[in-house]
Amino acid sequence: MKKISLITLLSISMLSCADREEARRPVSHGSGSFLKQSIEIGKELVSEEEQIFDSIIQANPDKEYFLSQKGYWYTILEESETNDHLPKAGDLVYFDSEIYSVTGDTIYRKGELKTREYMVDKEEIIIGLRDGLKRLKKGDKAEFLFPSHVAYGYIGDKQRIGMNVPIVYTVTILDIKYKEE
Repeated sequence: MKKISLITLLSISMLSCADREEARRPVSHGSGSFLKQSIEIGKELVSEEEQIFDSIIQANPDKEYFLSQKGYWYTILEESETNDHLPKAGDLVYFDSEIYSVTGDTIYRKGELKTREYMVDKEEIIIGLRDGLKRLKKGDKAEFLFPSHVAYGYIGDKQRIGMNVPIVYTVTILDIKYKEE
């Protein structure tokens, strides 16, 4: 009796599995229009920010600005003459900073942000600053014109810097502890 019950149960379960319906297919297919639209919005944003930075550069002919491969502009405001070592991966960089809007309004003034300690290429930091700090020596002071995509992006800093906001970032390198030390 147990054998018959077991065989019957197995037969029923096998027959119920054989008659399964096919999985539903998506009703609509993505056209990629959202992605295309996002790309266009991004291109427009970059173009607008480039125009803003061009006007800042034109308004400051006494400063020599350089375009980085990451898409931001920078100028050296004060150059150290005593130390010629640039920081490399693993070095500790101590720096003070100020952040301004592209219209010149202060977002974070000097002293409002604590002195930062950053281990080059080993910690998370905004893309522009991650690259820019490697261009400065101990004692250097520089001004960076960061488009939003290398600054705080579409999230902002969740305090004073909104989404997709280009910024002017001033950095003073206080000290560098080289990995070999």
